Amino acid sequence: MRTEALHVRPDIRRLWQSDKFNLIDFFSRTDLQTRQLRFFSEVNDDYVTSYAEGLVSSDTVAYGAFADQALCGISEMRILPDSSPRSAEIALLVEPAWQERGIGDALFDRVLTAAQNRSIRTIYMLCLKENKRMLHLAKKYDAVLHLDTGAVEAELTPPGPTPMSLFYEMFTETRGYLHLMFR
Repeated sequence: MRTEALHVRPDIRRLWQSDKFNLIDFFSRTDLQTRQLRFFSEVNDDYVTSYAEGLVSSDTVAYGAFADQALCGISEMRILPDSSPRSAEIALLVEPAWQERGIGDALFDRVLTAAQNRSIRTIYMLCLKENKRMLHLAKKYDAVLHLDTGAVEAELTPPGPTPMSLFYEMFTETRGYLHLMFR
């Protein structure tokens, strides 16, 4: 584990199109095992570059954890088109050197609030059975788990938007935007 990872608390903010190069760099730094846990197979650099380039789009809400202006974790929510009731799938990835520090939990919470505020009724998360960290988060947030061959599908039902959830997202996104503009 990197020494600086022990002492720095990353800033979490929404990712924008201007973060494309941060995303490409982040995914390029991931090792084969981390990529397999995230993408369910051993994907090459071309695949992760292409994925990173398309990550921030109109149907995706993504958040990043930044330490010393370097991206060290992401959460993403893709709204499923034409779903009724409104549904989305979420994914999460934290660099191994930054795991076990609450970053995944903070990113997960941020993306769940985004889902809540967009009136998403069902959230799906798919992970490999050996991805203990994702299973822990799913259980922590009371997800219903469906076991399949080699994989687990977690299903969450977020509450509807509240004044506090809307304020929380507005405050954190404004803070993140201002931090981005004045760094």
